[in-house]
Amino acid sequence: MSAMHANDEKHDAGRAFDAAAYLQGIDESGGRQDTVPTGFPSIDALLGGGPRSGDLVVLGGEVGSGKSALAMAMALRAASEGYDSAFFSGELSTERLFERALAIEGRARVDDLRHGRLDESARAAVGAVAVRLRDRAPLLSPLAPNGIAGLSDLLIPYLGLDLIVVDPLQSLAVGHQPQEEELAHAVRELKALAVRRRCAVLLVAHLARSVRERPDPRPTLDDFGALGSIRHHADIVLGLHREEQYDAARDVDGAAELHVLKNRSGGAGWADLYFYKRWLRFEDMVESDR
Repeated sequence: MSAMHANDEKHDAGRAFDAAAYLQGIDESGGRQDTVPTGFPSIDALLGGGPRSGDLVVLGGEVGSGKSALAMAMALRAASEGYDSAFFSGELSTERLFERALAIEGRARVDDLRHGRLDESARAAVGAVAVRLRDRAPLLSPLAPNGIAGLSDLLIPYLGLDLIVVDPLQSLAVGHQPQEEELAHAVRELKALAVRRRCAVLLVAHLARSVRERPDPRPTLDDFGALGSIRHHADIVLGLHREEQYDAARDVDGAAELHVLKNRSGGAGWADLYFYKRWLRFEDMVESDR
């Protein structure tokens, strides 16, 4: 046998072994080897079970649509299922992040929490959540003021994270270059981070332009700005829409739609959610009572 043929056989054997190991891993993990579920059944169904390790997921919506609350809920639900998650905020302190987590999971108003006005049943519910979060809370932390470099420094002690949430993209601009250029750079770096750390990165983003004046205000890929970097580099792009923000006359209070605007691993579609404003809490319309 020639050396060339011997090398070819070695390469073929290596490829066959890798494929076999891959299939075995899928069988052993029940088909979810690299999947991080959002915890919302309708969303996970659209995403083939949830985002995958190495994915950059971008969640955008109009100001006040609740995108930060939805991203927080995803981090909390992932953590409750045993996935290591982290939520980094450019807008809230650690204390206020935990306050929101308690409100979302305990079905309590933030103002009632901070002023100690919980009734007996609400106090019991929040207390139960607080006990559960001792063992299964995501890492909640403010972002450093120096953008992507600061985020990388914050992540050094935390190896093995399955889900990293960054809220919002705009907080990663540090003013050294035009903002859109800095945001585009941040998107590219976050995609590289997801691949390098083998985790899913969920990035919350403000829309770059107002959608209120057009006939259909649902977000589109073109609304995200950042010089088109989200369109090109994100694996999944989600657009959050709440009808009551645009048509208060209709009886649509709480109704929300989450649209899959881009999905490298699947198709588009949308999920129906319900938003409890007083608790900052989203629920899936297919959930009976979570």
